[in-house]
Amino acid sequence: MKAFLVKWSDAAYTSLGFFWMALWAFILGYFLSSFIQVFISRQQMQQNMGGKNFRSVLLGTVFGFLSSSCSFSALATTKSLFKKGASFIASVAFLLASTNLVIELGIVISIFLGWQFVVAEYFGGILLIAVSWIIVLIIRPKKLIQKARENLSKEQDDQEQAQQEILTKLQSEEKWAKVSKQFGMEWKMVWKDITLGFTIAGIIAAFVPDSFFQSLFINTGNPTNEASFGTVLEHVLVGPLAAFMTFIGSMGNIPLAGLLFGKGVSFAGVMAFIFSDLVVFPVLRINAKYYGWKMSLFILFMLFTALIVASIALHYSFDWIGILPDPQNMVTAEKSYFQVDYTLFMNLAFILLSGYLVYLGFFKRKDVKHHKEMAPKSKLLESILGKISLACYLWLLIGISMKYIL
Repeated sequence: MKAFLVKWSDAAYTSLGFFWMALWAFILGYFLSSFIQVFISRQQMQQNMGGKNFRSVLLGTVFGFLSSSCSFSALATTKSLFKKGASFIASVAFLLASTNLVIELGIVISIFLGWQFVVAEYFGGILLIAVSWIIVLIIRPKKLIQKARENLSKEQDDQEQAQQEILTKLQSEEKWAKVSKQFGMEWKMVWKDITLGFTIAGIIAAFVPDSFFQSLFINTGNPTNEASFGTVLEHVLVGPLAAFMTFIGSMGNIPLAGLLFGKGVSFAGVMAFIFSDLVVFPVLRINAKYYGWKMSLFILFMLFTALIVASIALHYSFDWIGILPDPQNMVTAEKSYFQVDYTLFMNLAFILLSGYLVYLGFFKRKDVKHHKEMAPKSKLLESILGKISLACYLWLLIGISMKYIL
């Protein structure tokens, strides 16, 4: 019994430690995302994206980068772009860029996985777009695209805000209040994912033996960069399955990705795990509501194929260049997280920023309204995830208490 309690306390300590390391990155990322979404007009991002040429895809990629957000928000924005005339591939480019070429995701990856994974995340996002474009050119799903547009044409158009000069916007307290409210909405969208992700990462670090990873991902007993093609391919195929099993978004999956790499999962397998935020069931269900099940399944096939190709290409290109990261350098459960270091001061600074935003948007300027289109979510599922998240908080509270009792 005591051994279980010790592991429980270690799991809670690891979860909270992981979150403490990433806290300032989350705040910075969601602040930047909120700033961009308020101060850059969606109308500007929708112009000139109706073609199927390189320019349209490039614009979709750039605008996606500027609108970087969580998967659910990106799905809703992508739907609006496609509905208003953006080509299918330009919309896909926007979706992939807004979920992979993400500022806050890159910051969190740098903390838990290192700079090589950050480079792979951004280059991989571009590869995902390129491979998806090739798949669309080969298959030419014209009927599916036409049917998807017909499904969306039944909806009412959302209203665009009038464009203003950027300097005028920056001087507007109302605009900053909207940034505050968008900041709150960003956290509201992801708090369950983050809670589950970090709690699961701590539990896996403390309770799951290495033998489990050795059975799920073959040849992971000795964490090295040496792996056969068969091993790399199996890891790439299993990575999305592991992401599906965790049922959490890309931000919450990053600490778990660090643990997987430390356990010996190949670089390609970890990248496939990270890229899988758009091939899980909740995303499949939302796309089906937007475009119909046939288009949703086509998008699933396209993205799954793209992530396999991108992950393998990244693995062997990094190996050829000689910059594959060392699994021995990953964050581990034995690390002392809470110290007087740069993390402490960064967290304090960004907590103060969060406090100001909350004060501005939710107390001083309560009169300001800000509505952002969101993807539909199952109320039952959200209720279940909310209760599980509350149970996670109880688990963490009891576990961290035992850390100083035992």
